[in-house]
Amino acid sequence: MHVALATSLRLPAGTLPPVRLVIARCQIDYAGRLTAHLPMATRLIMVKNDGSVLVHSDGGSYKPLNWMSPPARLREGVTDDGQVEWLVHGKEGPDGDTLRILIEEILSDSSHDLGVDPGLQKDGVEKHLQELLAEHPATLSDGLTLVRREFPTAIGPVDLMCRDSAGASVAVEVKRRGDIDGVEQLTRYLELLNRDPKLRPVRGIFAAQEIKPQARVLATDRGIACAVVDYDALRGMDDPSGRLF
Repeated sequence: MHVALATSLRLPAGTLPPVRLVIARCQIDYAGRLTAHLPMATRLIMVKNDGSVLVHSDGGSYKPLNWMSPPARLREGVTDDGQVEWLVHGKEGPDGDTLRILIEEILSDSSHDLGVDPGLQKDGVEKHLQELLAEHPATLSDGLTLVRREFPTAIGPVDLMCRDSAGASVAVEVKRRGDIDGVEQLTRYLELLNRDPKLRPVRGIFAAQEIKPQARVLATDRGIACAVVDYDALRGMDDPSGRLF
């Protein structure tokens, strides 16, 4: 069965739509910093209300085959030969990314309102590590000062937003154990924060008690500084007698 849609949706905008899950036989073509092609096959397309579009297969664990980071613009229409076509545009400008989804058949199309997410509840050590680094940001880099903990973005809060001695913005992601997923998370935050003219340029620091070699290589390649944190030393700097509560 062929399903033809012709609507336009900009994500995010005002009242955000619920999460949409579409299972369809589709072909995916990505153009941007590189090009990628996924031939016709049955896949899951997820349109999230944070403004991201993700394409999943049944394999590959939790990682999408391709995606568009928020904020994205999704236009649904029909090609000249009658095939359903979704065009997903990333950031504005000549270097903007484009995800083209040709849909042969839609097997399932549903939307779900997930409500307000309470956020990730960090384990005791990681949460305390973030609190200690918020009190002593200069242990990560000389001259670093805290602007705010849990700095809000459209895709989740940045652990620490700081400024360096030159007044430039620095986003800090804090982990107990630093792996590639943590670097990817900070990369997404930096991509979004650097679109804000009031903040950019924003650089990143990936802070953890231990950082895996692969994560360090990826962070370095993306211009993100790595900081190995001595939790016990930070605890030694913590003086409860100087607190009101």
